[in-house]
Amino acid sequence: MASSTHKRFNTRAGRAFDVLNVVLLTGVGLLAILPFVYVLAGSFATELEITTRPFFLWPDDFTTTSYESILSSDVILRAFVTTVAVTVVGTLIQLGLTVLLAYPLSKVDLPGRRTVLSLVVFTMVFSAGMIPTFLVVKDLGLLDTYWSLILPAAINPFSLIIIKNFFQQLPSELEESAKIDGANELQVLRHVVIPLSKPVLATFALFYAVGIWNDYLSPLLYLSDTGKWTLQMILRQVTAAASLSADELNSDVPPPAQGIKFAVVIIATIPVLLAYPFLQKHFAKGMLIGSVKG
Repeated sequence: MASSTHKRFNTRAGRAFDVLNVVLLTGVGLLAILPFVYVLAGSFATELEITTRPFFLWPDDFTTTSYESILSSDVILRAFVTTVAVTVVGTLIQLGLTVLLAYPLSKVDLPGRRTVLSLVVFTMVFSAGMIPTFLVVKDLGLLDTYWSLILPAAINPFSLIIIKNFFQQLPSELEESAKIDGANELQVLRHVVIPLSKPVLATFALFYAVGIWNDYLSPLLYLSDTGKWTLQMILRQVTAAASLSADELNSDVPPPAQGIKFAVVIIATIPVLLAYPFLQKHFAKGMLIGSVKG
């Protein structure tokens, strides 16, 4: 089977198909990366160059004025630290709660399992909406707190079902052998299930982290104290405003009107790009490598 497949793609038509795929995928990749390169180049360009040149991938006059304004701004640095803290804590809480609910639901003999799963699926089809959710957050006393950015979306139904299905596919013999050795359910989850589930947990940890990092609607709805704003709220204010003065940024360096927008976009994007390579290796791993042999 493998040899016949190799022969089929080693023909002239097969090689032409490979070349066409490479060209198309390269074009799609360039279309995806060019806007980011333009924003990166604009963050190092002068205000005059940004307004006079419609598109460029390398600035003629290289300057770091935009980044000097950001690094000297207490507002943006505080928002950056806040966003990192909320993202880390929120990801751990959301992933932890999802795992703690997905593991018992993966047991087919759990009483009430079908009812709970039906309620989970129901939330995927029908959502409460913005106003009811806001009222719940308000009645729980979470307004103007960082918990309002984490707890309302603590468990994603889609992620829960995928992780639950992943747990169901794990060999029951592994759990039974751990229980014979005296392990309880939490010990089985910690020492057997979670180590075997690193690929799926790493994937959804990245999904949760990116979702929290990019969220600007929750801070807009629930945070009235501007001192608690996240980086995405600052980015929204920067991109929506015609310009920001040094007093608004609490900065000693006068920022360029357009360059500061590009620089904040880069600052808000780089952490997510840096986090991906550390989790990428888990995506390609098999879920049972080294766990069951023979």
